[in-house]
Amino acid sequence: MKITNLEVIRLRVPVLDRPRPDPWHNMLLLRVDTDTGISGWGEAWSLNLAKATAAAIANSVAPLCIGQSAEDISGLSLAIRKQIGNTRNGPLTYAVSALDIALWDIAGKAAGLPLCRVFGGTAQSLPAYASLYRYSDPEIAAEKSAEAVARGYRHLKLHECEIAPVAATREAVGDDISIRLDPAWAWNPVQAIDMARRLRKYNLVWLEEPVWPPEDYRSLAEVAAQSGIPLAAGENCISAMDFRHLWEANAARFMQPSVIKIGGISESLKVAALADVCNAQFAPHSYYHGPGMLASLHLAAASAQEIVVEHGYDELEGWPYGDALALNVGNLTIPQKPGLGLDPNPGFLKEYTVEL
Repeated sequence: MKITNLEVIRLRVPVLDRPRPDPWHNMLLLRVDTDTGISGWGEAWSLNLAKATAAAIANSVAPLCIGQSAEDISGLSLAIRKQIGNTRNGPLTYAVSALDIALWDIAGKAAGLPLCRVFGGTAQSLPAYASLYRYSDPEIAAEKSAEAVARGYRHLKLHECEIAPVAATREAVGDDISIRLDPAWAWNPVQAIDMARRLRKYNLVWLEEPVWPPEDYRSLAEVAAQSGIPLAAGENCISAMDFRHLWEANAARFMQPSVIKIGGISESLKVAALADVCNAQFAPHSYYHGPGMLASLHLAAASAQEIVVEHGYDELEGWPYGDALALNVGNLTIPQKPGLGLDPNPGFLKEYTVEL
């Protein structure tokens, strides 16, 4: 089975929820076609890098994989990453991520199995946590958190960097709802230790990447040792080797690979295996709504660990898969059709595709 074509699709979907700084949800999808008629879908991290990542796919990735076997997934991904060498960070790794996810989608479709079964998992559904925006305003944070709980979520993640919104949320949702906090590199190590100590009484599941830069593992280790709150990290790692260094530095208990940033499913599987060996918690980062979300679901469903999956708390004008990934009594259903289990709806693609 040979790769015959790669098509990049950029989408911008209006966000209806407020407040949010960016009124658009941006997506960069990749469709990979084969000579058997089977196509697979992938997703690349884009945000403000959509054009650069699309160019990386067209100019660097596509020439290396057209005509190659679609079945040698790990080998092809490794060969491409070696070819791009020292420029593999950023858009090029995001491009490889999209390709890898699409090839695994093809593999599952060819085998007639959902990817979670290909990887040895049998889960039909998984609990989800609502990953909310940064609201800053304590009243809004509490209101949105309570709204999420009313919709069925029993787990939350906040993106606040002040104490007041966390305190207001805990008061609003009570002690039975689990809360995670991602301040998104807001503090230096001294500030992070101080803030973490002040946050202890709110019973956080984890504190996520509190220090800038996120690859400062030594400082993360200091925060972990002195804060009293478990740390989560790894969203921006570009290889399983990064996670090995993260673990060896005692910098985080929760390993958070982002499947659309790290090199796809192949590299994420290595992180899952490393987490098992190290007795760490595998916790895929997945604030996505396309193939990246589906890939994260299948990875989590295949794990022997008990995983609560991230679910972006968005109100979008349209959804890639309709209501197929809607919450059901606090859980997300794992698609059971072959491959990722779902292809983007043609009507959605037509409505929200924009020029590269």
